[in-house]
Amino acid sequence: MLSVTVAAAILLSAGMVARADALEHQRTDAVVELTALAAQARSAAQRTDYLEGSVERAERDTADRAAVLEVRPAFVTEIKALRTAIERAEGKVDTDTHRASALSAQQTVVAEKVDPDTVTAATATVHALTAKLTGEVSDWQAAQSAGPGGPVWTTSGPDGYARVRAALDRVGGGGVGLYESSSCAGGNAPACANSNGYIKYRADIANWSEGRLNWAMAHELAHIHQFRVWGALNSSSAYGSLFGGDPEFLANCMAVVRGYAGSVGCNGDQQAWASGIWVGAVR
Repeated sequence: MLSVTVAAAILLSAGMVARADALEHQRTDAVVELTALAAQARSAAQRTDYLEGSVERAERDTADRAAVLEVRPAFVTEIKALRTAIERAEGKVDTDTHRASALSAQQTVVAEKVDPDTVTAATATVHALTAKLTGEVSDWQAAQSAGPGGPVWTTSGPDGYARVRAALDRVGGGGVGLYESSSCAGGNAPACANSNGYIKYRADIANWSEGRLNWAMAHELAHIHQFRVWGALNSSSAYGSLFGGDPEFLANCMAVVRGYAGSVGCNGDQQAWASGIWVGAVR
């Protein structure tokens, strides 16, 4: 009996140990599975956070783009107004600077995707350009309607005046005042420039050939540019050595630089120096 009892106890203990081992394996497996599930949960949470962040960013970008699109039509309206102003200004005032500024503003607007304030600022810039150009054209028209000595023409007629005006515009004098007068050197000079910034012409030059008329206007326009740097010009030693201090000779060379040569030529050094006066540079 004792032997059977001991044997039974040994078997029972062995069974308990086996079950304990099995339970330990199950617990270990459960821990491993739980750890894997936790990792998957963290990964899922991270993906969720990323997706939520992406959605929020997309929503913000969409809102910003919508805000930019909302203010763009005003910019387009101002660009159209400036284009019209530039067309009206052709042949009257220089529009190159206005065009360049408008192009820069347009490139800024095209590149801007998220900031409506940038587009609004560009719109204001173009509006200001239009106002400035319109004012310049108004000043030009006022200068054409009457000269300091009276009407823009007396005997050359509207067609004659228009021909001289076209020549002056052609050589770069758009916006420079022009009117007919017989007062240039008592009528002995066909045209002359005034230090106040306008040009007078004798009626008969309206019948000159186009080439000669272009040269005459380029020459007088050169004097206008000389007046703008008059002090520095007469203080320049190079002016004395290259041109003998003669503004007429310098004006001829300045006309040559613009492509309108008269009867008096000048060499390369003289032309190079004279070209600076067109842009206000005295060397």
